[in-house]
Amino acid sequence: MAFPPIAHPGRIEALRARAADAGFDGVLVTDLTNVRWLTGFTGSAGALLIAPDAATLVTDGRYRDRAADEIGASGAAAVVSVGFTQPEQHQLLLDAAGGLAHIGAEAASLTHRRWTTLAADLPIADIGTSISEGRRVKDAGEIARIEFACRCADAALAEVAPMLGDGLTEADVRNELEYRMRRHGADGPSYDTIVATGPDHAARPHHEATGRTIVEGDTVIIDVGALVDGYHSDMTRSWVIGEPTDQHTELYDLLLDVQQAGLGAVAAGVAAREVDSACREPLIEAGYGDWFLHGTGHGVGLQIHEDPFESRVSTQTLVAGDVVTVEPGLYRVGFGGFRIEDLVEVTDGGCRVLTRFPKDTPCPPSRPTT
Repeated sequence: MAFPPIAHPGRIEALRARAADAGFDGVLVTDLTNVRWLTGFTGSAGALLIAPDAATLVTDGRYRDRAADEIGASGAAAVVSVGFTQPEQHQLLLDAAGGLAHIGAEAASLTHRRWTTLAADLPIADIGTSISEGRRVKDAGEIARIEFACRCADAALAEVAPMLGDGLTEADVRNELEYRMRRHGADGPSYDTIVATGPDHAARPHHEATGRTIVEGDTVIIDVGALVDGYHSDMTRSWVIGEPTDQHTELYDLLLDVQQAGLGAVAAGVAAREVDSACREPLIEAGYGDWFLHGTGHGVGLQIHEDPFESRVSTQTLVAGDVVTVEPGLYRVGFGGFRIEDLVEVTDGGCRVLTRFPKDTPCPPSRPTT
């Protein structure tokens, strides 16, 4: 499928300007996700040195041609420099940084040993999170890839959900979903697909699928996302196998109301913790506050978990172009659990829901999202 181009051109220049405003005359980018966002390079080894008049990607021989092709295709203003050994690559970084007096570097992405080695030869200081924060607002090309990833997961789940009562194991369902997402155009899963079932496994928000057979009376949580050209999707739906009990229906309907309230709270300019409160406070008032074991949501893009995070302690504010999840859940050993999660694009007037798989059938009785 053809997607709109990602706006790589200009990102290095914009980072260079922000760094200069912060007092840096250069930037060393070592987080490979940030390198990819800036240049289009998708390899597993490389560092980007941004100087006032040039940007140099230093990588190894495995990526000589690939790096040149990807950066050329992206239109990023960077050149490739190849070192076949680590000492050669280190020297190439020193050469690219020659004359720089104050280089911003990503302390969070470097081990202490690597930081110490670099600091012995380069005037580096922590630049903080300014680069990863720049990834938050998604352009049209990024949104298109995320939305297509959602379609792949939607389609796979539509095919697999009717099989849940057919005696499959958790691992069977996971494998079917991941295979079918690829068949629908995904490069693979966003993460190890979560299939959590029964009174114990479904009570674990990040359960790893096992050989347990899904049986009558189980609650089932499926958390599934697709990967497309480096961009992720994320969605969770929940079921009861067989006839739901009154407790199943009561808690599912409560959670659906809460999740819809969370969606309704999302808009540019809203504090991320307010989205969390919109979901958490009704559950506390209903007596289920201790059944909700995690934050309400997180950003999604080149990483499956990235800024902004919607939690009780968040200090971030949503902006137009953020792509975030809204995913309250209820979990209790002996009962199992439910989670409902949508991925949305934040807009000035609210949000646009990107995940379309229904939240009613074959879930316990519920109402469609408006």
